[in-house]
Amino acid sequence: MVLSWTRKNVFRRARKGKEQVSGGDLEVEIAIPTHFRCPVSLDLMKDPVTLQTGITYDRGSIEKWVEAGNKTCPVTNQVLTTFDMIPNHTIRRMIQDWCVENSSYGIERIPTPRIPISGYEVSEICSKMLSASQRGDDNKCQELVAKIKALGRESERNKRCIVGNGAGAVFATAFDSFSRDSIHKHVVILEEILEVLTWMIPLGEEGQSKLGSAPSLHCMVWFLESKDLAARQNAALLLKEVGVEELAKIEGIVEGLMKIVREPIGSTAATKACLVTIFKLVSSAGNREAIAKRFVELGLVSLLLETIVEAEKGICEKALGVLDCICDCKEGKEVAQMNALTLPLVVKKILRVSQLASNFAVSVLRKICDKREEEILIEALQVGAFQKLLVMLQVGCDESTKENATELLKLLNGYKSRAECVDSSLDFKYLKKPF
Repeated sequence: MVLSWTRKNVFRRARKGKEQVSGGDLEVEIAIPTHFRCPVSLDLMKDPVTLQTGITYDRGSIEKWVEAGNKTCPVTNQVLTTFDMIPNHTIRRMIQDWCVENSSYGIERIPTPRIPISGYEVSEICSKMLSASQRGDDNKCQELVAKIKALGRESERNKRCIVGNGAGAVFATAFDSFSRDSIHKHVVILEEILEVLTWMIPLGEEGQSKLGSAPSLHCMVWFLESKDLAARQNAALLLKEVGVEELAKIEGIVEGLMKIVREPIGSTAATKACLVTIFKLVSSAGNREAIAKRFVELGLVSLLLETIVEAEKGICEKALGVLDCICDCKEGKEVAQMNALTLPLVVKKILRVSQLASNFAVSVLRKICDKREEEILIEALQVGAFQKLLVMLQVGCDESTKENATELLKLLNGYKSRAECVDSSLDFKYLKKPF
């Protein structure tokens, strides 16, 4: 025994098969019986299960082993013809008794694990959910959604089982059914279904089809503009999963997405999701020019620039990507050129965020730096665009960005003598080849 004032974690992985626990001021080493330890993790088993080979493992460890693509028993190396895992209640009770006997040393009794949900049980719930939604039975559906939520909270394994057995398509179908009837009449159950669908992504082809129906999309856009923050976030997360052509036809989608970007909700997840959806709309939709023009009218350009100022990597990349697409339309380009933040911010983000962000930033510069706009070209030089572009070519970039950077350098080179002040701190003298 050694003197210590610190309490150790009794369930940490021990290389020598011993646990160190403190009793008062003394630290005591307790040996864990070998047959209580998982052969894979070497940790004390909390949910022991036995494979067809007769070897017992902790459920979490052996599931990770199987999910990694292994088809053999880790100990015997025998090929497994079935991946059935039988709970070993005898070993589990012995471990619990051992924990109780050593409770005076601070060892906590492992809880009796819940039996994981089976595919059959998921199918039963899904069948009842479909039937209840077709009848318009809100109460029964709320009961089934609550059950699915509870099962999903129990373990990640349960979530995988639920998703793997097609629950996403079923709940998307139920969402579509209630949306077709009346949003106001079924608002509670629609909110509940929306919440569970967010962790069932990807929904599969059938699920995406149901979620991409006009009634479902109208309902999600309605939630985007509601006062319920959770519902707004869930709607934003799901909208990026549907087809862009269907989404582009929905009235109010532009205003709803703008509201989320303008008024961020808690975490950044909803903002990122909205930016992805906006990017899809202004880059891929058949009527993308009209959509982009509407976004410009609602002030998206200035909103994107304000977002970029202190945004984290993920949001900055997506915002620059959207700005790049917006600059493809005449109105978007003009607004970007007139905004005093555009050039300083875009140039600043080159080589400061990520390769993707730099590519988007160079593309934006290429679009707003018109040879007929001398003031813009001179300002670009003053904020250090020339030096940044030289470095881009030096460190390497994709062909499209290389072409944009080269064209910009040729354009800016003719105005270097007219630039009043170029930031000397950006004069990279170590460049191998000056332009």
